Amino acid sequence: MKRNDDFDKRSKHLDSLDDETLYNKFWELANQIVDPMLELGKKNTTPAIERSILLRMGFSSIEAGPIVDAVIEKGLMGKGAGHAVWKLSQKKSVSIRDAGLIIIDGKADWAEGLF
Repeated sequence: MKRNDDFDKRSKHLDSLDDETLYNKFWELANQIVDPMLELGKKNTTPAIERSILLRMGFSSIEAGPIVDAVIEKGLMGKGAGHAVWKLSQKKSVSIRDAGLIIIDGKADWAEGLF
């Protein structure tokens, strides 16, 4: 059984290129494919990702949920929950943990002037 393959026909435009040019063309095309995915990853996040980041920052899963919820409530999810905690710790000159607890307590208007 012979496979119907049109590779030779589709690759004619590449026949005149040397190895270095083919190599560069490959990476140029690969970057065109990957760049939109990287851009999405930079600009988009999810509550699950943010909870995971907070876990790595030392918060428990019981603490991470309310922090993410508070960040969503304040409309700061695009900035990231971990980033919000870090910025608050810088603004208030407190530890990361204390900043997260401030957000959980919700006593102060923690988000005002944060970004």
